[in-house]
Formats: sequence, C-alpha cells, structure tokens
Amino acid sequence: MLFGKNKPVVGLDIGSSSIKAIELSRTGDKFEITGFARTSLAPDMIVDGAIVDASGVSNAIKIVLSAGKFRAKNVATGVSGHSVIVKRIVLPVDTPDQVDEAIQNNADQYIPFDISDVNLDYHVIGVPRGGDEGLEVLLVAAKKDQIQNTTSAVSLAGRTPSVVDIEAFALQNAFEVNYGTRPNETIALLNIGASLTNINIVKGGMPLFIRDVSVGGNQYTDILQKELQLTFQEAEDLKSGKKVGVYDPEMVAPLLDSITDMLTMEVQKTFDFFRETYPEESISKIYLAGGAVRAPGLVDRVSAAFGMETEVLDPLKTVRIGSGVSFDAAETGPALAVAMGLALRGFDA
Repeated sequence: MLFGKNKPVVGLDIGSSSIKAIELSRTGDKFEITGFARTSLAPDMIVDGAIVDASGVSNAIKIVLSAGKFRAKNVATGVSGHSVIVKRIVLPVDTPDQVDEAIQNNADQYIPFDISDVNLDYHVIGVPRGGDEGLEVLLVAAKKDQIQNTTSAVSLAGRTPSVVDIEAFALQNAFEVNYGTRPNETIALLNIGASLTNINIVKGGMPLFIRDVSVGGNQYTDILQKELQLTFQEAEDLKSGKKVGVYDPEMVAPLLDSITDMLTMEVQKTFDFFRETYPEESISKIYLAGGAVRAPGLVDRVSAAFGMETEVLDPLKTVRIGSGVSFDAAETGPALAVAMGLALRGFDA
C-alpha cells in the first residue's frame, strides 16, 4: 500500500493524542476541505507511533468518521516511528527492472529488521550524484505488525484502509500543495506531534533525509503537570499560550524552553547526519507543523538554535475551507499537515 494512489479518500491522521480526519475535493489545481473532524485520545493508547489499545483507537476512529459525515469510504492513513525506515541507497544495477531483485538480495544491508517482518516499497530516483555506477533508489520499509495494527483499527471502524503512507511523506505533500516545490532550495520540514517529531529534509520535491525522533508535545505537557501540579488539561492550555490560574506563559517559559532544547538537540543530530551524507547541500529554511508549534517561544527558539529562518507551515495556505466545515483555522491549522497530506493521496497531486 505504500506509495499507492486511489480515488478520493479520507485523510486519517492517527496521532498519539488525537485523531484528525480531512476530506478534500478538487477543482482544477485548487483544493477545498469538504469534511473535517477531530477527537482526543486517552494517554497511552498510542505509544511512539504504535497502537497499544486497538479497541479504544478503533472506537475513536468511528467517532471521528461519524462526526465528519465523510462521503468517501476509503481511508488513507500513515505510519511513523522506529518501525519505519526510509533511506536513499545506491544499487549496483543498470536498469530499473533489476531493482526489485537487487533490493530483495541486499535488503539486510539497509534494514535493521528481518526482511520477512517488513513491507518494502521503493522509488527509482535515477543516476547517483557524482556519476557513480548503479541507480539511486528511495527505499521504504515498515514493519508488518504496525501496518496490520493500523489497518485493522480502520477496518474495525467500518472503513477501507486503501492507502498506508509514511507520515513524513504526507507532511511533504501538504507542504508542496501549499508552497510548491523548491528545485534549488533545501528545506527541513518538522511535524512536532504528541510523542514523535517527523523530520523530512527535502529538495526539489524529493526527500533527501527522513528521521523520526521521540520528542514531542507530550513532554511539554508532562513537565508542566509535574513541576506545577496541574491537571492534564490545565497543562495543555498553558502550553498553548493561555493563562491558567496564577501562571501565564511568560512565567513558565524556562520549563518549556528546557523541552525545546531537547527537541533542538535531536534535530541537530539529524542535521549533522544529513550533512555527513550530503556535504554539498545546505538547509536554508525550517518549516514547523504539529500541535506543539503553539508552545510559546518555540518558533523563535528553533530559529535561534539553527541560525536560519523558521516558519510555521500553514497546510491551509492555498486550501479553501468549505461552507459546511467549521473549525478555528489559526488554532488547529498547524496540527492538520499530516491529515491534509494523507487526504491528497486520493488525487494525482
């Protein structure tokens, strides 16, 4: 199902703290949101991208799909985390029709899992940089049990899981439909979810380096709960920039900054790995998405840490919100990048 395309689908982002669903229509090259719904998940139902409470998640999916009154029966969903591997590799082959056999014979060199435990897919990029022999290929592997758990939860909710994507790819889809491809610019896309941050470094519509790191919005909430003796919801509100009791965002900035420092350290490691692999490339800009981007000072602190322009990715920049759809775009928009990218898989865009 990886890289699959289908007729219009519901983009279903099954996150660690919430489920978001979007349905799109298209007129020419313009998209419109014709359906939207969202519901929260209890803590520990999903951990590091893996579904732990299948029944609870399936029930939450039912709630979302019912609330959104979506027309499409097929669903596009995504996977991420440590069970997903995305790598650009060079295979010693001369033609694309030799790639499949070469991957099967050499997969254990690139994938730290038993080949029988994963679903493999790939995209042939072309001749390697520097004129080396062989073909460069984007290789994707996802553990079968994670895909099975995700698709089963969707099926139990009464819908057909027609596409399983990689969340970092969905993030890129949402970016490109709103900002276009940048043929001469290398950019970093970060989706800061509840428990994971997806990082996709892209140039000219092609992912160069993808990594998921185990830092996310939950850590901001956890430290506020622990240090200030707040409830989960109070910590969530404070994290989002609202005043809670005697606390305002400026008062708790040092606590939030300590988590942002953890995040930037992991992003720095990713950037270092990237530069070792692509010494000729230079990242020019960072785009941040995900619910945690509303944490006070996050954007400025990330920009300062890396000394480059940093902007909140707007997945609704060129996408209309239909007349029958209602939500706070300013507050919710950044958290919808993955759901938007998944919904786009129903189109040839």
